[in-house]
Amino acid sequence: MIDMKMTKFFFNAKTVKKAVDRTTRRVFSRFGAFVRRTAKQSIRKRKKASKPGSPPSSHTGLLKKFIWFGYDPANRSVIIGPAKLSRNNRGEAPSLLEYGGKATIKRKGKRTKTRIRARPFMGPAFAKEQKQLPRLWANSIK
Repeated sequence: MIDMKMTKFFFNAKTVKKAVDRTTRRVFSRFGAFVRRTAKQSIRKRKKASKPGSPPSSHTGLLKKFIWFGYDPANRSVIIGPAKLSRNNRGEAPSLLEYGGKATIKRKGKRTKTRIRARPFMGPAFAKEQKQLPRLWANSIK
């Protein structure tokens, strides 16, 4: 028969899993906040368009204002990116800015098809902050 006092020297799977889950949430949430901050700082508010390949300009401030992050406990991951702003625009603008593509633009009552070159802002922010992940995980499970 095992003495009950000896159980504190052995792993308790439930306690370890709970600590790992709590730490995963904390680390990924911090990582999401760092990526969000870096992405927002890369977007400049100005009237002039940015050059292709560099982060986009924010003419109204909405793109910069609506970048969010959230921890997904089901997948144990973090989701980071701009929110869809309107039901009418189908949320194409952030995706077109990040990856480029074709779009229909309405100007002066006319619809014009145009090609938009990529102006990535989330990918570079993610890559920059990804280097910090080992430091965030170091000595984090307690």
